Amino acid sequence: MSFNIPEKVQILGRDIEQHQLKYHDKRVLVSKEFTFDSAHHLHCYEGKCKSLHGHTYKLQVVMSGKVDFRGISIDFGDIKRITKESVIDKLDHKYLNEVLPPMNTTAENMVVWMYEQIKGQLQEEGLYPNIQLEEVRLWETPTSYAAVTRALMEE
Repeated sequence: MSFNIPEKVQILGRDIEQHQLKYHDKRVLVSKEFTFDSAHHLHCYEGKCKSLHGHTYKLQVVMSGKVDFRGISIDFGDIKRITKESVIDKLDHKYLNEVLPPMNTTAENMVVWMYEQIKGQLQEEGLYPNIQLEEVRLWETPTSYAAVTRALMEE
């Protein structure tokens, strides 16, 4: 295997023009994943989760949008900021039964709440409807998750 060192760095205006940056006009899915740690317990449930316990949750947020003149639909940094402010900062290292609205803190309930929070932030920032929240997926364990999609939320 051989490795090549670039001889020159591509320069905008010399090697590529601004009108060439946008390759297509398609809607594209963009995703970011997060982890956070929280404690909770379930009501009306006979099993281990009846007792107070904790999880390292994994959260995946999937958005879609058409790309702008640069070929970017939404910056990964914006997805991170929006999700962190609307969800992660509210739940990380918290007792979920105390900080979430009155609900049983199941993954199924939490993922709907998360979808609503993130979509609300997109609307507040004026990014919606150009940027759509397509799916939110919450893993409670490495092999168990609950998810909602835009289609399910619009039913």
